[in-house]
Amino acid sequence: MGTTLRMRRAAVVFAAIGALALTGCSDDGDGGDKKTDEGGSTTGKDSTPSVVLPKLDGEKLSVAAVWTGAEQANFVKVLKEFEKRTGAKVTFVPAQDPIVNFLGTKIAGGQPPDVAVIPQVGAIQQAVAKKWAKPLGDEAKAQLGKNYAKVWQDLGAVDGTQYGVYYKAANKSLVWYNTAVFENAGASEPKTWKDFLATAETVSASGITPVSVGGADGWTLTDWFENVYLSQAGPEKYDQLAQHKIKWTDPSVKDALTTLAQLFGKPSLIAGGADGALQTEFPASVTQTFTGGDQPKAAMVYEADFVAVNIGQTKAKIGTDAKVFPFPAVGAESPVVTGGDAAIALKDGKGAQALLTWLASTEAAKIAAEQGGFISPNKALDPAAYPNEVQRTMAQALIAAGDAVRFDMSDQTPQSFGGTPGKGEWKILQDFLKNPKDIAGTQAALESAAAKAYKS
Repeated sequence: MGTTLRMRRAAVVFAAIGALALTGCSDDGDGGDKKTDEGGSTTGKDSTPSVVLPKLDGEKLSVAAVWTGAEQANFVKVLKEFEKRTGAKVTFVPAQDPIVNFLGTKIAGGQPPDVAVIPQVGAIQQAVAKKWAKPLGDEAKAQLGKNYAKVWQDLGAVDGTQYGVYYKAANKSLVWYNTAVFENAGASEPKTWKDFLATAETVSASGITPVSVGGADGWTLTDWFENVYLSQAGPEKYDQLAQHKIKWTDPSVKDALTTLAQLFGKPSLIAGGADGALQTEFPASVTQTFTGGDQPKAAMVYEADFVAVNIGQTKAKIGTDAKVFPFPAVGAESPVVTGGDAAIALKDGKGAQALLTWLASTEAAKIAAEQGGFISPNKALDPAAYPNEVQRTMAQALIAAGDAVRFDMSDQTPQSFGGTPGKGEWKILQDFLKNPKDIAGTQAALESAAAKAYKS
């Protein structure tokens, strides 16, 4: 797909997201005519019949994923409905990052889970290369074909064979803010990076540190970089860097790091400064922005739609106390970066395939969507399933992007480079946060690590 179409689609997506901060939190079900099918799932009036699942009475299945806390609890609700419909018993297996290493240990020990939920495209490719992953069956492929845009099918395929079901997606181009702080400071939502920095200074002058960064989790820093890079360098360069067709020593990377350094290089703009940010894990980076009334530790936090889960652990109400705006445009357009989690089968058998079929269904997506803090790439899901207008609009914006979705760059790279705590891109960008003046050294370190990872 050409650059022009991609950027035009991006503009459409962010026109939709731009309305988010103007909307309140709405719990009404204003999603149009609905009916309830026999399986208890609310679907649009023109929807197809319920997904058909086999009887699996007494069969024991296990599912591995890195989710914890509310994300894990919400996923277990989806698994419970699968148990109810099939008679199977499903155990959730907590996995550690990087999940490929975790699965390798399980497989070597002769105890692979039936299904694993993989958060990186590169990790799916590794699982296929190692002959761990099993191709999708016809029933699961039928659900995918009916409910998913081609881009989401392609992301779960390797060399033309379908392996993954993208159960969960993320809109990773959002900045959440504390409305009381913005109102007290007289700050407005920025549209450009220049405006964003000016807004940060305005908030800082009011006595509140403007930006919260969860630097203890290196993946948040890769997301900062990717949004700046996509907007500034453009989608074609983004694809080239993601595939290592250009080096990390490319001038476009220098430009993006220079831009990031305008924020990272001013400790007064970051909660706790660089040292504090590097000790702040992602969940805390969110909660510290929305606790403390109008005197929180920070006014804004960048991250994906799933921030809503963490805001839900505070007293702040999404749509009133907590609002959101698109990641500011560094170049001509605001960026559209997404992520996602795909389920793959690691064992042959009717049970694993039935579970993948269920996870690809609109009914499973509805259960997850109702919990909040979740976006489904399932285009057949009635938007009324989402619990509030903010979530609904974010989900509709993602679906509107269609095949123009740009997937998280670090998740496309070999996991040793883009998905391993304390190593590769995660560690190097943590070092950059600590010393943002060393742009050339950061580029050299990134290229060295990337070259090594792509060779292996």
